[in-house]
Amino acid sequence: METLPLVGDVKDFRRVEQALSQTRPALVFHAAAYKHVPLMEEHNAWQAIVNNVYGTYVLATACGRAGVQRFVMVSSDKAVNPVNVMGASKRLAEMVCQAVQASIGTAILVVRFGNVLGSAGSVIPKFAEQIARGGPLTVTHPDVTRYFMSIPEAAQLVLQAAAMGQPGQIYVLEMGRQVRIAELARNMIRLSGLTEDQVRIEFTGLRPGEKLYEETIDAAEPLLPTPHPKLHVAQACDVDPSLLADVVRIVESGPPLSDPQSRELLMRWVPGYRPADTKAPGTAAVSSATTSSVPVDTITLPTA
Repeated sequence: METLPLVGDVKDFRRVEQALSQTRPALVFHAAAYKHVPLMEEHNAWQAIVNNVYGTYVLATACGRAGVQRFVMVSSDKAVNPVNVMGASKRLAEMVCQAVQASIGTAILVVRFGNVLGSAGSVIPKFAEQIARGGPLTVTHPDVTRYFMSIPEAAQLVLQAAAMGQPGQIYVLEMGRQVRIAELARNMIRLSGLTEDQVRIEFTGLRPGEKLYEETIDAAEPLLPTPHPKLHVAQACDVDPSLLADVVRIVESGPPLSDPQSRELLMRWVPGYRPADTKAPGTAAVSSATTSSVPVDTITLPTA
């Protein structure tokens, strides 16, 4: 199969339409997003909205005009009960997909999952580099946990959702148990033939907008089963028809907004979004449930 590299901006309607006209795809996977939580939280909140939300609108709408059969947006577990700008922008992008679906023939699907082991910017390559330098391994908090899945597993489940999914649905991938990052760091040190006396672990503190742990489901989104045991459908709330017009109008005609203004917009648009700095002291980046209730597992790493 031929690979055609095309350079462009997901927010550029004319370029996106040109690319779709040139390639005539039947299926489009949308994974373009600013995903770095602290970077979006400070100084770049407006860019997160413009790229992650408006870019999704542009691409989904262009796919409808081009007659694309299926459009799959890759979302994030950070979209569930978001406390940071990145998560709120991804949840809003999901809502935009729901709103666009009402007016186009393309089947729009959303797939929501957590971290992928070994992907660009993920923790294992970072830890490997830090071990090679002699340490320390930097972990934000002793109790921080994350969901993980392998690249082949994530790709397979996204393809499965694309094949079986129904228009307008949000699919949640079964991520298993959360992994304690400090334990992952200890395992990597041990499997490198070293000890914590030789390579130490340094706790640096939670970063802006960071949760102690992530969630894949919301209490307001009951899960429905599918024929695939690792795929579920989240019954997302209905989207106000005026939302899409409001988002497009403000992004296209308004000036860039400050971080506080951008957060105010996200709070208006995204039910359940509570910025970290609006929480009580001591819980700034922590989800509403207590960490003791979260089942934690460890990753078994292969020996070299």
